Amino acid sequence: MAKKNLKSPKNFINRELSWLEFNDRVLQQGLCENLPLSERLKFLAITSSNFDEFFMIRVAGLMQQRSAGIRKKDISGLTPAQQLTKISEKAHEMVARQSRAINEVLTLCEDAGLRILRSDQWSSEHGNYLARYFSNDIFGVLTPLALTELKPIPQLPGRRLNVALTCVSRKNNHEEKAIIVIPVPDSFGRFVRIPGEDDVCLAPLEEVIADNVEKLVPNSHILSVDYFRLTKDADVEIQEDEASDLLNTIEQAMLERRRRKAVRLEISVNANPYLKSWLLNWLELRNEDVYEIDTLIDAKCLMPLAFSGPVSVDKIPDWPPQQPYDLIDSHDIFETLSDHDVLLFHPYESFEPVVDLINKAADDPSVVAIKQTLYRTSGDSPIIRALERAAESRKEVTVLVELKARFDEERNINWARRLEDAGCHVIYGIAGLKTHAKALLIIRREEGRIKRYVHLSTGNYNDSTAKLYSDIGMMTTNSRIASDVAAFFNLLTGYSETIAFSNLIIAPTDMRQKFIDMIEREIEVSTPDRPGLIMAKTNSLEHPDIIKALYRASQAGVKIQLNVRGICCLRPGVKGLSENITVTSIVDRFLEHARIFYFGNGGNEEVYLSSADWMRRNLDKRLELLFPVRTDSLRRRLVNILKIFFADNTQTHILKSNGKYKPVEKKGKCVRAQENFYKTICEAVQHEKRGKLRFRPQTSPKKS
Repeated sequence: MAKKNLKSPKNFINRELSWLEFNDRVLQQGLCENLPLSERLKFLAITSSNFDEFFMIRVAGLMQQRSAGIRKKDISGLTPAQQLTKISEKAHEMVARQSRAINEVLTLCEDAGLRILRSDQWSSEHGNYLARYFSNDIFGVLTPLALTELKPIPQLPGRRLNVALTCVSRKNNHEEKAIIVIPVPDSFGRFVRIPGEDDVCLAPLEEVIADNVEKLVPNSHILSVDYFRLTKDADVEIQEDEASDLLNTIEQAMLERRRRKAVRLEISVNANPYLKSWLLNWLELRNEDVYEIDTLIDAKCLMPLAFSGPVSVDKIPDWPPQQPYDLIDSHDIFETLSDHDVLLFHPYESFEPVVDLINKAADDPSVVAIKQTLYRTSGDSPIIRALERAAESRKEVTVLVELKARFDEERNINWARRLEDAGCHVIYGIAGLKTHAKALLIIRREEGRIKRYVHLSTGNYNDSTAKLYSDIGMMTTNSRIASDVAAFFNLLTGYSETIAFSNLIIAPTDMRQKFIDMIEREIEVSTPDRPGLIMAKTNSLEHPDIIKALYRASQAGVKIQLNVRGICCLRPGVKGLSENITVTSIVDRFLEHARIFYFGNGGNEEVYLSSADWMRRNLDKRLELLFPVRTDSLRRRLVNILKIFFADNTQTHILKSNGKYKPVEKKGKCVRAQENFYKTICEAVQHEKRGKLRFRPQTSPKKS
């Protein structure tokens, strides 16, 4: 059979449509009747949060291209305008399903003792209480903006709910319509608690404002009161100049986001036609950019309801993080790492050992230096505090703070300034590249010699998200890996000559070609009797070179199993092209974030972990790390983890060749990967602890 043209657009799925399919899988969790109400609320909120970022970045970028007249097609053969049309069709259909699901779930919440009372459900007592609350607490904070009267029209912030009044005013002896907008303040929370009820009763804040607008604009003739929300372009390109102040550049880019064009208008269903028309004209949007919402606008407001109040009682059982298996009976982390490598599988295993390692390094007089990359970290980060403490105790502390971590810029600027004030050497990476690698190097003086301790990970140094994201880290004192990590930090701090790494693989210089070489090697060692095997778990697969290499491997008979959480531009199951490739995706209680890569290599198995996805941005435009797992026991554990992911028949969807996903068939025993991991780790820890018990015979008491 003649081999297919690997470059044909028919062989690739559009990136944006693939992402929408991922968010659809998140939405389906919110639609799932078998899940507790708290989980459904959570996933419905996540769907909205995902949409926000998608429109702010991906849709905004496509709209910029369309405005510039760019007609260049992507790898799937679609122009920016064609992509925007397809995105709008899919997103509108999803938003309609999401709205119906929200109304359904909120109705079910009433049986659990949580009632969201809309204004048409308020009793006179409710109305009186809320009117007093409005007068006493809200009134003085609000600022009505007469948009049709003010020149220039003031900027409205993105992702902020607004109450819109369509009014009639008399000018020059004739009536004119006017629009007054009242931004809903964020400081109050989205709901107002109504006291004196057996159930928890909440009123939406925007409806409390709407019901009392005559107090704000007493002389206006109000025709209608509606709600809307803007999503603005946040795809701001940061122009790095070696002579400029990067901190100031980032701050200016953050300010520029507030002045960017709108890319989406969410508005209450059946809103006043004049309001809708005026907003479209002012914002320069098209009808396809308008999303009429038949429920609460901005479903992120549902997230707090999922974790507090009556609905949270019915939540799924907690899975508290366990002590890491490789650290059982560890009393000194430095002694333990000198004895053996440690694998950490979060959030099933606690992230605390990572925090403890940095804390101990900060306070240990034998530690002379700490070097670390920080991409995203938590709001009140114990890691930042430890690094500050280490610098104040005159240790050499070098921290790369990635200021260009999108939407975390402000937080990272604050961390950078705090660390500098404490005496840390703070660097901002290499111009033109984001540093996405996750690395920690601790240098300790032991018995007159220097010893290096390393932590590498697939996820961020964020103690908060480490409880929600599934990631894998490795601690080691392997001298070759430690030497490579030290060289990597020298690269970051300006020693930019070519460095030969013995174990680490770096993007953007070597990683893409390394992956392609390993895929090609699998082709070479594959035979009909013993076909090659590639297993990979990643968040996204979009890089055309990687996809084409996988197609070549499939054509050569290599078996390829891919677990891709989100975007996948590879089209599996196409005869003569990808019939040996399967692609699955898991959406469950934890966000799948680990990147694991396995190559059978003719029986000489190799396993790698990485901070990078198989995407152009990761392999070509970021500083990333790919690191091997050499220890046999850790490698076997990772292979088993991969096999369990591919055995999941409960939370898995399988990608079909048409770009659509369908739930995998539940054959045989039910396997839920995340539940399996947690139970297995709990059982292993308990078994290991029992095995460590030492029974000593009791001796007879001594005679007096």
